[in-house]
Amino acid sequence: MTDPVSRWRRLAGDCVLLDGFHALKHAVRFGAEVPVAVTADRRAALALADELAPDVRDRLDVLLAEVPRETYASLVARPHPTAVAALAVRPSREDRLAALARMPRSAPVVVLDQPRNLGNAGAVIRLAAGFGATGVVTTGTLDPWHPTVVRGGAGLHFATAVERLGVDELPPGPLFALDPEGEDIRGLKLPDDAVLAFGSERSGLSGGLRARADHLVALPMRPQVSSYNLATSVAMTLYHWSAGGGAPLAS
Repeated sequence: MTDPVSRWRRLAGDCVLLDGFHALKHAVRFGAEVPVAVTADRRAALALADELAPDVRDRLDVLLAEVPRETYASLVARPHPTAVAALAVRPSREDRLAALARMPRSAPVVVLDQPRNLGNAGAVIRLAAGFGATGVVTTGTLDPWHPTVVRGGAGLHFATAVERLGVDELPPGPLFALDPEGEDIRGLKLPDDAVLAFGSERSGLSGGLRARADHLVALPMRPQVSSYNLATSVAMTLYHWSAGGGAPLAS
């Protein structure tokens, strides 16, 4: 069998980087295909699995190959404190599009309209996975599968459908766009098949998406406060949806 470093170098250009123990844990937990995983300290990584992820401990025991710390550091741009990294096969675009388009839906789709910050996009994907959202769609130039986004999402891209689409390609469902001029969200019930759109951190909604919106919705905010962080806005909105009787979280 090919040694893990050679396999890594052969596959790195086509696979998703899972940066750190938690990204690997989540990816394995949600069914990712992981052809290679390395660590500079196998004992420590498996101890973390015993403590934090006993459900996937046996799988990680099989996957993780120990390499010298210098070798591990040469494989990743920013070595993670857990000294764990892996490569995963990206789910097919056809499968992601099918998941986003499937109706009826039991949970909304989150749309990030022309986001700019990679870390914020990752945080939103982590939130969406936690709430059981159907998926996260980005418009514009940001790649939602960029390694920094995957790192920010802690590997939870594999727990929801993540895709980049044009405004004219958004999934079906009533489009609720967050906008300061919209109706106070506290007076609304967000349906399970909603498409929830959030503007960029700096410039808000694009004209094209705003024009397509079926409803403009505003979050409560104290006067003279300019805005919320993108991930905070998504969290508030998904919580409002779930508190209104949205899909139950697994126990």
